[in-house]
Amino acid sequence: MLAYIVRRVLYMIPVLLGVLIVVFVLMRLVPGDPIAIFYDSGDIGGSGATASEGGEVSRKALKMLRESYNLDKSIPHQFVLYVWDLLKGDMGHSIQYRRPVTHLIGDHWGATFQLTMSSMAIAIVIGVGAGILSAVRHHTWVDYGSQIFAILGVSFPSFWVGLIVVWIFAIILGWLPAISNGFGKQLILPSFTLGLAAAAILARLTRSSMLDVLSRDYVRTARAKGLRERVVVWGHALRNALIPVITVIGLEFGGLLAGAVVIEAVFFRQGLGLRLIEAITARDYPVIQGLILLAAAIYTIVNLLVDIVYTYLDPRIRVADETFG
Repeated sequence: MLAYIVRRVLYMIPVLLGVLIVVFVLMRLVPGDPIAIFYDSGDIGGSGATASEGGEVSRKALKMLRESYNLDKSIPHQFVLYVWDLLKGDMGHSIQYRRPVTHLIGDHWGATFQLTMSSMAIAIVIGVGAGILSAVRHHTWVDYGSQIFAILGVSFPSFWVGLIVVWIFAIILGWLPAISNGFGKQLILPSFTLGLAAAAILARLTRSSMLDVLSRDYVRTARAKGLRERVVVWGHALRNALIPVITVIGLEFGGLLAGAVVIEAVFFRQGLGLRLIEAITARDYPVIQGLILLAAAIYTIVNLLVDIVYTYLDPRIRVADETFG
């Protein structure tokens, strides 16, 4: 098992390096000078010279600022310097906020983590639960209702659902706050909005997987032995049906991380997603690189955990890996 985990960890290195290369190059190919945008925003280097006050910043000052962020060098040279600093634990300094990227992440990761995990919990509970009920109550009103929910859940964009639930539950009914900056009640609307599409996908997949497993010979044998239906479903069918579902849960976790960017903007939640939108607008290269690299690392770690769970649900996977890996 240890060798299996070590190999999976080593596979993460080229993946993260590839993500970093793509993001690093594409950001510098997109039109827009981050230093010029920072200057046009009205504050540069804390010098007190603002565009509204008519202050003039010399070309020499702008050049020195570009040099401090290594923007005067070629893209390959910038990349090498960035990776070298990254290996030392330095993600660089934000151009917009003039703070270390690690400090920025440390201040805002909690809000995004709460939103992602609560949305994942909603997706798993609603999606897997609806899928199991739909399969067990096949061709009943429960099954049809679950399928309608799944179709609607994947059809509506998350930002549109967010606006609708804010209008209903925050404006009309006044039950929940429209702006989410904390835990508890403030997390209900954004979590439901973000987790709805993932729940719909999991419901459809769980239903399909459960129906396939329930038609297998060993399930019919268990029923022929006189076992209770609850034991057959939970003890024999569910474990095998969950293997493809867990794969999709790992993939959906990455989708929730990406979706948090939009949902945090809708609910004005002060998390990493909102900071990423602001960084993209300002062409804040260090912040964009750091946040996307962090998201890629979390995504690969989640998929590593999915691989490990596989080996416990189906030991044949571990045996096959040890034999042919």
